[in-house]
Amino acid sequence: MQPVVILDCFTVEPSGLGVPPYLSTYVRAAWSALRRARPEAEVRYLTIDDVRWCLAGGKPAVEPPQSDPLTYSATANRDNAIQLLRDAEVVVVVAGDAVPSVHLHAVNGSLQEIARALACARGRRFLLGPLSTYAVAAPAEYAGLFDAVHTHTVTSGDLLLGSRRPADYQQMRRDRDSFTGLVEQMLWRPIAELELYRGCTRRKFCDFCNEPAKSPLVAFREVDDVVAEVEQLYAAGVRNFRLGQQTCFFSYRNRDEEAIRALLSGIRQRCPDLEVLHIDNADPLAVASPVGRRIAKLVADYCTEGNCAPMGIESFDPAVIERNTLTCTPEILMRAVEHVNEAGAARGPGGLPMLLPGLNLIYGLPGETHRTHAANLQGLAAILDAGLLCHRTNVRLARAFPGTPLAALGALEPLPSAEHFATWKADIDHTWDQPMKERVYPTGLRVPGLHSYFIGQGGTWWRRLGSYSIQVVERGAAVPLGTTADLVVTGHAPRMIYGERLAPAA
Repeated sequence: MQPVVILDCFTVEPSGLGVPPYLSTYVRAAWSALRRARPEAEVRYLTIDDVRWCLAGGKPAVEPPQSDPLTYSATANRDNAIQLLRDAEVVVVVAGDAVPSVHLHAVNGSLQEIARALACARGRRFLLGPLSTYAVAAPAEYAGLFDAVHTHTVTSGDLLLGSRRPADYQQMRRDRDSFTGLVEQMLWRPIAELELYRGCTRRKFCDFCNEPAKSPLVAFREVDDVVAEVEQLYAAGVRNFRLGQQTCFFSYRNRDEEAIRALLSGIRQRCPDLEVLHIDNADPLAVASPVGRRIAKLVADYCTEGNCAPMGIESFDPAVIERNTLTCTPEILMRAVEHVNEAGAARGPGGLPMLLPGLNLIYGLPGETHRTHAANLQGLAAILDAGLLCHRTNVRLARAFPGTPLAALGALEPLPSAEHFATWKADIDHTWDQPMKERVYPTGLRVPGLHSYFIGQGGTWWRRLGSYSIQVVERGAAVPLGTTADLVVTGHAPRMIYGERLAPAA
C-alpha cells in the first residue's frame, strides 16, 4: 500500500505561525483531507528537517551537544524520509513566509530545498500555504514542481484539483475526525494554532496586509466548531493551544463578548488539563473600545498566564499612518495598552503576568522619512514613561505580498530604512525592549516550569510553551533538551533574559 505524505516546510504569516512547536492549520487541513480522500492509505508526516538529515547522510551540521537548527524539528520518520517521498502516491508540501521571520531553532524550507526534496518524489505533488500565492503570481519560477496548488485551504473534495479560494468551514469540519496519528509522529510537544475566522473586520484595510487578499469577505467559524476541533486535538494528546490564526481575536464574531466567553469557557470545560491557552493578534481599535476592555478581562480570566495580545501600531508617524491606511493612532494604541494592562498585568501563580500587550512595528512603508524613527521612539517612550507593561515588540521590514496594495505599487524608491534598519532596530532594542524586560521580569524573579529546548554556543535556552514565550538563557550550560526546571532571573538583554537554575527542593 502506497503512503501519502505531508512535507512540512513551515509557514509564517501575520495571522499565524506554522514553525514547530506550532502545529499549523495548514498541516491539519492536509492531514484531514488526505485521510478522507485516501482512507486506505497511511498518512505520514515529514518536515524539511527530516529531508535535510537524510541528504546530509544522517549527520548534524554542528558538534553535539549544540542543537542544529536545520534538523532540529525532525519527526519519527526522519531516517526514512527520502524513501517515503519516493513511495508516496501523493505529497502535499506545506510552505511559505508571508512575512520575514528568523527563528532560533528552525529554518523554513527554501524553494531550492523543496525542489530537491520533490526530485525524490514519483507521485502527485501539491502545494499548500503562503508559497502558493507566489507560485500563482510567478508560474514560470515554479513550472514543473507541482501538479496543482492550494492557496488557502485543502479538502478531500478539491485535493487533486487545486484551489484558489478558502473552503467552507463546514466542509473542513466534515473532513476532520482524529489527529492522534499526526501528533504521534511528532517528537515535540506541539502547540496547536487555531483559526477563528478569515478576513479583516476593519472597514479600511492596511495596504501591506495579506489577510484581505486571502479572504476579501469575513467568514466566522461557529463556537461549537472551534471547541470541537480543540477537543479532537486534546484527545490526541495536545495540551497547548493558541487562538491565533486570524487578524484580531477581540473581533471574533464582530466583538461578540458572549460568543468569546462561550468559546473560552467551552475550551476550559472540555479540556480541563490543558497547560496553555493563549491568543494572538489584537486590533488596537477593537481593544481600545469599551467592549474590548471587557474582552481583555475575559482573556485574563480564562486563559493561562504569560499570554500576549500583539497589536499593530505599525508606525507612530502620522504621515505613514495616513499613507498606508493604518487607522490606529498613538492615542488609540495607548488606550488599548491601558485596557490590556488593567485586565492582565497581575501575575499568575507561576509569576508571569496573565496578559500583556505586544507591539508590532514595520519599517519600509511608503511615506517613511527619518522622522518616522524619531516618532516611533517617542511613542514607545510614552508607554514606558506611563509605567505600563508590554510582553514583546516585533520590529520588521515591510514585505510586498502578492495581491496587496503595497505589491501593486511595484518597486519603490529606497526609503531610509533600507540603509538604517539595523541601527534603528538596535535603538528600539536598547532604549525600549531591554528596559521593558527589566520591568516585566525583574532580577530575582523566579520563573517556574521552564524546559530546555535549544543548546547554542552561548549556553542553554529555556522557555515555556506559549504565545511569544520569554526566552531565558542559562549562560555556559549544556543542559539535556527537555529538562524541566525553575530559573531565577539574573540579567537582561534585548529580546531575552538571563537566568540560573534553582536547586530542586529537598
